[in-house]
Amino acid sequence: MDFKIDKLDEFILVQVQKEKLDTTIAPGLKSELVLLSGNNEKNILLDLSKCNYCDSSGLSAILVANRLCKNSEGVFVLAGLQPAVERLISVSQLDTVITIAPTADDGIEMMRKALQSK
Repeated sequence: MDFKIDKLDEFILVQVQKEKLDTTIAPGLKSELVLLSGNNEKNILLDLSKCNYCDSSGLSAILVANRLCKNSEGVFVLAGLQPAVERLISVSQLDTVITIAPTADDGIEMMRKALQSK
């Protein structure tokens, strides 16, 4: 299994289970995110704590999640970035447009606070 999906409170926790978020699993992740959005799930926490590598297709999947949540007036949080992935996010300046939490637990807390303020 490439990723694990759990329904928590008012949001979905998607945990990538592979070390690489690349062309082998990014298309499946995108498809799953579109299905979640189609089922009226608009708040997503994406946990990448197990990922040590991300390529452009992985970045694309992250951007799809962010766009789907924003378009449905939901909340998107990216959590658990490992150093190499964090550098890529920073270099591509996605850290200026995406809410990022240091850990999945921090992300859960951020998500709950964001949803309370809505």
